[in-house]
Amino acid sequence: MTAQVTGHLELPRTDDLPRLPYRLALPLRRVAKAYFRRRYDVIVHTEDLFPRTGPVLMASNHLGLLDGPLLGAIAPRMLHQLGKIEAFGGLQGRVLHRFGQIPVDRSTYDTLAIRKAIHVLRDGRVLNIYPEGTRGPGDFRRIRTGVAYLAMVTGAPILPVALLGTRLPHGDVERFPPAGSRVDVVYGTPFTIDRVPFPRRHSDVRAVADQIGDVLRAHVRAAVEATGHPLPGAPDKKDPDE
Repeated sequence: MTAQVTGHLELPRTDDLPRLPYRLALPLRRVAKAYFRRRYDVIVHTEDLFPRTGPVLMASNHLGLLDGPLLGAIAPRMLHQLGKIEAFGGLQGRVLHRFGQIPVDRSTYDTLAIRKAIHVLRDGRVLNIYPEGTRGPGDFRRIRTGVAYLAMVTGAPILPVALLGTRLPHGDVERFPPAGSRVDVVYGTPFTIDRVPFPRRHSDVRAVADQIGDVLRAHVRAAVEATGHPLPGAPDKKDPDE
């Protein structure tokens, strides 16, 4: 417990933030998991690689609309996920907040969202992010720096995740795949990045992001080869959230 509190006192400090709720999401996860397994041919590979305790920084490729709900339902542990602030309005927003999800204002450098993400990891929980930052080919060709920054601040192990089949080939990023579609979820071997004390130079974060990108690209290539399930290629139109 002491180590956890000490972590919250390190820069950037997170000791002033409340712990994100999650218990209300647990029964819904069970219902959603059963639903997705009925609707799709979901095959989960190497689930034994998913750490059962401690902080986990999940790094998944991003293909389509199904990615977040599916991972949130089938992961062995409860996930906190970052999502666009536009999705957090009205009743849906209240539900997402109560389920411990984190809104991100993409029009600015959202310091609060970043601190909440760090808080989740310092609490020893699981955070899922999409290092590509947008829905697209899903090959990890482009990696943004957020995954590197979070790993450098917290030292949390990074868990590569390859999603295959959550979007049809060259399909619409705003549509779910049709019922019965095969979906493969492939977990990779967790790896760690050395923690770096404050201040963290942008050039160093970018260099670490490039190293992480190499690992993630290798994982998704191996997942395609192991499953025989190819990536869908570029979507038929640009992700409207980009």
